[in-house]
Amino acid sequence: MSEIDEINTLKEDILQAPDIKPFIPILQKMPTVEVAEILWELTDDKLLEALLLFRPDQQGAIVNDLGFETQYFLFQNMNRRQFAEMFENMDSATRADFYRELSKKEQINLLPYLTKKVREDVIHLSSYEPESAGGIMSTDFATVLENMTCAQAIEKVRQDAPSKKMVYYIYVVDEDMVMKGFVTLKRLIMHSAETKISEILIREYVYATVDEDQESVALKVDKYDLVAIPVLNDESRLVGIVTHDEAIEIMRAEATEDIEKFMGLTPSDEEADYLDDSVKRHYSKRIIWLASLAALSIFSGIIVQRFEDMLAQVMILTLFMPMMTATGGNTGSQAATVVITALSLGQVTLKNWLQIVFKESRVGMLLGLSLGLLTYVNVVIIGWNSTTPEDYTLFYVAMVVGIAMTIQVFSATLIGSGLPLFVKRLGGDPTVAASPAITTFVDITGLLIYFGTATIFFTFI
Repeated sequence: MSEIDEINTLKEDILQAPDIKPFIPILQKMPTVEVAEILWELTDDKLLEALLLFRPDQQGAIVNDLGFETQYFLFQNMNRRQFAEMFENMDSATRADFYRELSKKEQINLLPYLTKKVREDVIHLSSYEPESAGGIMSTDFATVLENMTCAQAIEKVRQDAPSKKMVYYIYVVDEDMVMKGFVTLKRLIMHSAETKISEILIREYVYATVDEDQESVALKVDKYDLVAIPVLNDESRLVGIVTHDEAIEIMRAEATEDIEKFMGLTPSDEEADYLDDSVKRHYSKRIIWLASLAALSIFSGIIVQRFEDMLAQVMILTLFMPMMTATGGNTGSQAATVVITALSLGQVTLKNWLQIVFKESRVGMLLGLSLGLLTYVNVVIIGWNSTTPEDYTLFYVAMVVGIAMTIQVFSATLIGSGLPLFVKRLGGDPTVAASPAITTFVDITGLLIYFGTATIFFTFI
């Protein structure tokens, strides 16, 4: 039985058992993130009963992963002193996020039960903008002075007592907390006890500022492959760190937001589970874009109406209209995704717009020629038993449709890659050049290309 199967079996046993106490010794040996997943499935009363059977430090680690709604339930239903003890053992950034969501009255009711250090820490961290580096940073780090020896530094790290995963970097500061650099734990323990920190100090380092956007901070962590990045204030004082775990969460959240925008959804003001969101909320997130694009698509109908005579003469063309519009929409969305991804990862900027357009035009031409040839073959196969107009063979019709497809794919590639750049140039978010919008624009231009090409070949040639 795999580890996942064992966890699922344990979860089922706990959910069915009338008493959770016999399972506590097993849960205490498991990673807290797995414990949180199991306890989250319990009813509120059973969750509260189970959580109180853990030590305060274990409670804090588990509650870190339970989300605000569950944390708020515990805040309302636990004894204030018990909650404060658990609260102090939570991650400092999670503490600040929770505290920020409380009402002023609830904050005032909680503060007296906290130690002076935690009280000052949570007030300080919650004062920053939620989506800035200050709003997501943690104060779980260790500092040493430049003039210390390695032995003194190790003792200082013991006093600071950072969590195990945050002890990899030890930050070197002066008496005013102005950052001078950092040393790794490996460097610290590999040198002799008498070696001065100044001799092994790494003075070149990457950092974030307190008011820097969280996405920018996450990209730095990813780009430089950091375990954590220091956060400095305007006076270059070390005020916190943003961990690799937090950076991953930010990038996941930003990616979700970008996907929502790209697919024409209005992002929620706050995170919500799919099943927790009401039907009305889902409706309101989708209707604006879809209604707007439905109104815009009237132009497709006007174009088809304009070329009714052409369709009457060459009925076989109607067979391949869906293929033209579908291929064009897919091509445009694909190109847009590539460009938006490159922009979001910082691989390209607006300064590279000419390079992007030139590159995508070449890609679009190759894609167009390939799909045009494939379309020629499809038309010959699909239209073999169809009626072709007088004076024209099926192969001639296939050639016309194939040429139209080549032009359509080339055009769709340029629209898909150019629209996000245009939106960003206007100061907007390139992801609002959403997939439905691109599909609508490509459908309109595609029909013009399709019927325009057919008109030229069947009327003038």
